[in-house]
Amino acid sequence: MRARADRVEAWLERHDVDVVAIQETKCRDDNFPWEVFEHNGYDVAHFGFSQWNGVAIASRVGLKDVERTFADQPPFGKGGEDPVQEARAIAATCGDVRIWSLYVPNGRALTDEHMEYKLTWLKQLREQAETWLAGDSQAQIALAGDWNIAPQDEDVWDIDHFREQELTHVSEPEREAFRSFLDAGYADLVRPHTPGPGVYTYWDYTSLRFQKREGMRIDFVLGSPALAERVESAFIDKDERRGKGASDHAPVVVDLG
Repeated sequence: MRARADRVEAWLERHDVDVVAIQETKCRDDNFPWEVFEHNGYDVAHFGFSQWNGVAIASRVGLKDVERTFADQPPFGKGGEDPVQEARAIAATCGDVRIWSLYVPNGRALTDEHMEYKLTWLKQLREQAETWLAGDSQAQIALAGDWNIAPQDEDVWDIDHFREQELTHVSEPEREAFRSFLDAGYADLVRPHTPGPGVYTYWDYTSLRFQKREGMRIDFVLGSPALAERVESAFIDKDERRGKGASDHAPVVVDLG
């Protein structure tokens, strides 16, 4: 976030968005570039401990009831170390929408202990997401961020490559975890407006993936039924992946009526 502050500010000025959910800020609260947002009229909530992870929400339509982590969010302890809570989820009510900025664990490898953590993390989030809808069928909820899952074969540049290499993001347990949110009533707010194949949100820095059009669709905004009814348009800003200092993820934008 600190290295891309200028790009973020320029993007905000171009697109005139009301709320931004940010993941992998890689900074602590005390060195987050608050001024980038405050100078442009945004209130900001950030949750970060170190150079790893980190999530934030910036809003110019209100920022109330900030919540860092969801209930029963599982911690992670590598190799038997004492588990610690990671900065992977933050929520705030912006206008009339409850927005969660989510950075789902990567998984690293199919047999890595981080994969078990990823699946447990998603299970606990889904259980909470179900209770939010059960409590209010008209709830306006957005689960936005880097899900680190490509739920359909067309969401990666070569599904055979991923399966032959036994890579994460496309395994059945991960996809089942993603589908569980759809089964709970949430909807992918962006895909209907950006049909694939070849429509991606992420391109690895290595091997000239962006230049070769070898990407993945792993960033999503899942919305409650009442919120889904308000979506007028959505797009993936692929242009922001270009140029010096670009993030390897492209912004995903949803326009509500």
